[in-house]
Amino acid sequence: MENGKVCSAKQITGHLTFPLVVVSIISSFGSSMLYGYNLAVVNSPSEHIKRFYNATWLQRYGQPLAQSPLTIMYSLTVSVFALGGMLGSLMVGILVSRFGRKGSLIASAPLVFIAGALMGFSRLFGSPEMVIIGRFITGIHSGITLSVVPMYLGEISPKNLRGFLGLLPSIFICLGVFTAQVLGLPELLGQDANWPLFLALIVLPTLVQLIILPWFPESPRYLLIDKNNVHATIDALRCFLGEYDVQDVIEEMQEEQQSLSSVETVSVCQLLMDRTLFWQILSVVVINMGMQLSGIDAIWFYTNSIFENAGVPLAEIPYTTVGTGAIEIIAGLIGCFTVEKLGRRPLVIGGFSFMGFCCAGITLALVFQARIAWMRYVSVACVIGIIAGFCIGPAGIPFIMTGELFKQSHRPAAYIVGGTLNWLSNFTVGFVFPFLQMSAGAFSYMVFCGVCVFVAAYVYFIIPETKNKTFMEISQMFSTANTKSTPIITVDDVKLRKMNGYGALDSSSIEVSLPENLKGPMDSIS
Repeated sequence: MENGKVCSAKQITGHLTFPLVVVSIISSFGSSMLYGYNLAVVNSPSEHIKRFYNATWLQRYGQPLAQSPLTIMYSLTVSVFALGGMLGSLMVGILVSRFGRKGSLIASAPLVFIAGALMGFSRLFGSPEMVIIGRFITGIHSGITLSVVPMYLGEISPKNLRGFLGLLPSIFICLGVFTAQVLGLPELLGQDANWPLFLALIVLPTLVQLIILPWFPESPRYLLIDKNNVHATIDALRCFLGEYDVQDVIEEMQEEQQSLSSVETVSVCQLLMDRTLFWQILSVVVINMGMQLSGIDAIWFYTNSIFENAGVPLAEIPYTTVGTGAIEIIAGLIGCFTVEKLGRRPLVIGGFSFMGFCCAGITLALVFQARIAWMRYVSVACVIGIIAGFCIGPAGIPFIMTGELFKQSHRPAAYIVGGTLNWLSNFTVGFVFPFLQMSAGAFSYMVFCGVCVFVAAYVYFIIPETKNKTFMEISQMFSTANTKSTPIITVDDVKLRKMNGYGALDSSSIEVSLPENLKGPMDSIS
């Protein structure tokens, strides 16, 4: 049996095929890119949107908005996107179980058209509420797709390409930010007359996705393990892998299906209550919260003010910001093309460590820039360093790890937990950072430095490398750790305990994991 597993593990590799490339690009372009676009799209037209809010208020009530209510309305316009994202992330489990992975992307697409129409016609109807509601709806869509796209790509990819294809969404997130920065230039859509169109352009990538994606298959793992549709699974595998003989891949998925035969898709409460999954759950919490609490959102929100303090002329700041967007894409491509060679751990550990170093550098630069003129340029370099360090690994690998650390039955709930914490941390940073900056000044960045160092240390000591491993192999790595911590295992323990949260083991697995003196009694358990 062991020889069979080794042989299977060697053959479940694959190469890039046209369907794999198209599905990865289209799903990332029509979904993940919108997340990055919506993060940055409200930055350049902020003054135009505020003037629209003020003019509408004056027309309705005969007096202009005071500065404080105007700031609150605009802050709500920005932050409501994260609130929608939290709501969307809570819907992931239901959607992927009912509609599938590809089906969830298609089913959520109408949200983008509704949001685009609301924001695009908001000035025509003189309604700031349409802008805010549109932002909220786009947040719901991004909350859904930010989890579903990595889940879909992770399940259709051969194990030797799972990291490469899994990082494509993060590259398109960076591309979305860059696109919003470029289109927001005064020469393009950065004028007052164009901001409704600027906000409504999100419908175009989704329209392309909606036209192309239905022609490609659903996730083979979903078809076999969740729907038990063998024929559709074989067709999907042949399409994605470009090979007629997919027996090895089917056997690997059936092995996982058998281990889940007595376990239905678990809820978030069931996942959190399962003590055998403690380290996996804690790992998802740490890497997803660390991704947002690393300070990247504060850097994105306040890049302009940092550049202004560094002496960059106001007229040149938009173009400097576009330059940082280009660096994001380059760093993302570096991570994408090295993840399968270096592994997940080096990119995450290196990325967070470098971000922590740069956060400390910003603190020093801000403290001494009044005395030392060239320190202003150190702060700019550290901003660029934080963005580059984030995009190389921490921007996308947490989503890959969230899918890799769990089997099929627990994966939707894991993405709900990771996605919700991700969005909650995003909202927290955006809301708390201004107050933190007022109270701690330059030392506010040391909080982010501490978070980055902690996450890097946690990944180094706790999370194993998952490169080139099947989902079953990753599960067995954590199972082995749990077994080593429990030296004596009785027959009753095996009967009653869910090993690693995936249901009772079959007799062959029990023979491998138990000491020799227990193999005899186990033969009768099935």
